[in-house]
Order: sequence, then structure tokens, then C-alpha cells
Amino acid sequence: MEGFVEALGWVALVLLVVVGLMAGWGASAVSGGRHLGRYLLVGVVTALAVPLLVIAAGIGALAASGIVMVLLVAAVGAVIVLALVRLLFD
Repeated sequence: MEGFVEALGWVALVLLVVVGLMAGWGASAVSGGRHLGRYLLVGVVTALAVPLLVIAAGIGALAASGIVMVLLVAAVGAVIVLALVRLLFD
């Protein structure tokens, strides 16, 4: 994890949290404003985990491609997981 933080930096981690919060807020808005806390939590955890998992899977080009690509991958991953959470629990 320290290598991940060093590679991206603290600003990138804050941006990932913001991406997760935005995805969670959007998912809550789509579901009629219900379960805001759950969606925010899932969005943040997913936005932080997806880039880590992609890098751990050996796709090192993600880290080398810059923060915009990392944020994009995090956003797409968060939206997919939030859609699954909505299907399973709503």
C-alpha cells in the first residue's frame, strides 16, 4: 500500500475519495435519495480499491498513464460496483 501511495501521492488519494463520493451520491440520487451512507461508503471503498486491484493484477501501465486514467478507472469501477449493490440490495 505504501508503494501505491508513493506512486500516486496524497493528492491523488484525496481525488479518488472525491470520485467515490460523487459516484455514491449519484447512485443515491438515482435510487430516490435512499441509503446515502451505504452508497457513499461503497463508492469510496471501490474508488480506492479498483486502481489498487488493477495494479496488483499486473497492469502497471495504469500507474504510468497518469492520474486522469487512474481516476477514470476508479470512476468506472465505482459505478459498476454501485450498480451491482443497487441491484442486490434495493
